[in-house]
Amino acid sequence: MSQINKEDIKQEVFDLYDDYAHSRVDRRDFMQRLSLYAVGGLTVSSLMSFLMPDYKGNIQIKADDARLKSEFINYPSPKGGGTIKALLSKPADAKGKLGGILVVHENRGLNPYIEDVARRAALAGFITLAPDALSPLGGYPGNDDEGRTMQAKRNPKEMEEDFIAGFEYLKNHKDCNGKVGVVGFCYGGGIANMLAVREPDLAAAVPFYGGQPAAADVPKIKAPLMLHYAALDTRINAGWPAYEAALKENGKKYQAFIYENANHGFHNDTTPRYDKAAAELAWTRTIDFFKQNLK
Repeated sequence: MSQINKEDIKQEVFDLYDDYAHSRVDRRDFMQRLSLYAVGGLTVSSLMSFLMPDYKGNIQIKADDARLKSEFINYPSPKGGGTIKALLSKPADAKGKLGGILVVHENRGLNPYIEDVARRAALAGFITLAPDALSPLGGYPGNDDEGRTMQAKRNPKEMEEDFIAGFEYLKNHKDCNGKVGVVGFCYGGGIANMLAVREPDLAAAVPFYGGQPAAADVPKIKAPLMLHYAALDTRINAGWPAYEAALKENGKKYQAFIYENANHGFHNDTTPRYDKAAAELAWTRTIDFFKQNLK
């Protein structure tokens, strides 16, 4: 079997994977529909393994990187899941207090990609906290399919409380300067928008392809926003015009970027939806934005 190239895969396959990754089709239906694209030298199993995340080969900052002090902690979430496990990271040579970044995972728990993102953000000079909303169910199970199933079992409102409690924990941490921003991806992008609405003390929010809050909630937003969208992500982008209109109407401070030819999930470098140029540009913008707002 020759190497599959991203360019050889039809956009419909990425859209189908998006449906699968967001539990709009089950695994059986996904494989059945995928078989329509298994033509030429492509088989369903080769397409499946091409689309699935590769956590072994694509971690940028290893868990034991000597430049970081990184450890799992537990924090209380009395209105949510009770006790939440989270990855807390900061530069090993940090002097004084640092700006904080809450890093919010996708719809499948704290997987290796999000842990990696939290370490990347810490290396840029911040103290970061990446909670696992699957903590009450035993934590991220080691694969995304099970993680999705588990996350769907949790009460969405309680999960929101878990991230609000994580924000409070980080803001009050002895090594944090009290200024905390949030970055979230997919489900986490929606949580980043939710925190902007519900937390008047939030210092900055960066949702990556996140679901938008109701227009009626936009007046409550105090934090500056940086919003990243993928041009091919019609599902999430459908909510952007109304959100932008409400942000403008209420005089909110925001920047929005739409990345051409990029798919939902373009920042996730463990799957073929990854778009290197868009991901690197979006991440540079994100870190610069946090440096402006959290120092």
